[in-house]
Amino acid sequence: MDFIAAHLNAVVAAVVIMLALSLARVHVVLSLTVGAFAGGLLAGMPLADTADAAGNVSRQGIITVFQNGLSGGAKIALSYAMLGAFAMAITHSGLPQQLAGAVVRRLNQNSASGAGAVKWTLLILLLAMGIMSQNVVPIHIAFIPMVVPPLLLVFNRLKIDRRLIACVITFGLVTTYMFLPYGFGAIFLNEILLGNIKSSGMNVDGINVMEAMAIPALGMVAGLLLAFVHYRKPRVYEDNQVDADDNRAAADQPEPSSYRSLVAGVAIAVCFAIQLVYNDALLLGAMLGFAVFMTLGVVKRHDANDVFGAGIRMMAMVGFIMIAAQGFAAVMQATGDIQPLVDGSMKMFGGSKGMAAFAMLFVGLLVTMGIGSSFSTLPIITAIYVPLCISLGFSPPATVAIVGTAGALGDAGSPASDSTLGPTMGLNADGQHDHIRDSVVPTFIHYNIPLLIAGWIAAMVL
Repeated sequence: MDFIAAHLNAVVAAVVIMLALSLARVHVVLSLTVGAFAGGLLAGMPLADTADAAGNVSRQGIITVFQNGLSGGAKIALSYAMLGAFAMAITHSGLPQQLAGAVVRRLNQNSASGAGAVKWTLLILLLAMGIMSQNVVPIHIAFIPMVVPPLLLVFNRLKIDRRLIACVITFGLVTTYMFLPYGFGAIFLNEILLGNIKSSGMNVDGINVMEAMAIPALGMVAGLLLAFVHYRKPRVYEDNQVDADDNRAAADQPEPSSYRSLVAGVAIAVCFAIQLVYNDALLLGAMLGFAVFMTLGVVKRHDANDVFGAGIRMMAMVGFIMIAAQGFAAVMQATGDIQPLVDGSMKMFGGSKGMAAFAMLFVGLLVTMGIGSSFSTLPIITAIYVPLCISLGFSPPATVAIVGTAGALGDAGSPASDSTLGPTMGLNADGQHDHIRDSVVPTFIHYNIPLLIAGWIAAMVL
């Protein structure tokens, strides 16, 4: 073990072990934990705290460092859980289901005439839903199984290529949180991205995160436009019984309750307004939004516990992954192998900022592809990338762009990402949409390549 540790960087080994386990379908939380402990042991860290003769702790062990690091993800995970409860309250109000029914009824009446207008209306509607699901109505991918399956019959009649629909939805899910600091974007940009960069030694006070991430976001826009061109030709799907049943069930949804819709609108407005007025107030906004549903009787007192619990369960897995990622990052910083890795990288890149930026973005793509969560990737790569960016002379905005893009890369195109699993969950309701060929590959091609190029440009010009 001592010989191996002397010749192998512990941080690199930990990331490789974590990625290998993730790709082997070992659960991400377990992969992060095993990778952290393996990296700590390779760096020569003791498993438990060691004490001197007086009984004082002379060196913290892996267990202590990992557990202390977990606390850094508690705030993020709690915000996620509260958003899940708020999203479940919106669903409980019946507003998403009723809106889906209204859309299906309208499209069933008009799909025979003006096919082109109906097609573009549908695509714009799904794009808007994907965008709003991350900030205005932060229900994440929960809207997809409610809205998409009832529309499959309409998609079939219009011969819309479902790969285009997957790209449209994924664009809304990813671009929104990586550019707009509201809802899930507030967690990604403010709490995780800027928070971890600051804790890794770079001052980001006064940085406008939207300006730093504007060029990468334009890369996503370019990918979406290319998808519209690539998948413009009609594609034939079979009308089967599942399509007809889902369509009929949505069409039979009752007309929206004016009162419940009004309450849902007020709750959503309260949640969003709190984020506009106060910084880092996502947790408060979601809590007050849920309180509106309870106070005005849409979520009954005897149902509140079940609704709240269901929302937490919906987001719990992502929260646990982010907590484990913070523990992983804490151990990596404690190994002392980050600086040797930075020094070795400096020699390898020969001081070339262009080569270094490309390498960091590419590694970020691989890490996120393995984990499946850009939110969990940031704490891992920030601990390594920020010292490297400082050594190479990257400005704080360029560093924000590099780390933010490296984290977002691979979210679209990862088989384990919500951004691909969500669209597949809706589009494959009738068994005619393959997850890998029709969601993963198209989103990988149309988003990761333009995002990689745009992130590199941002690193060079900011």
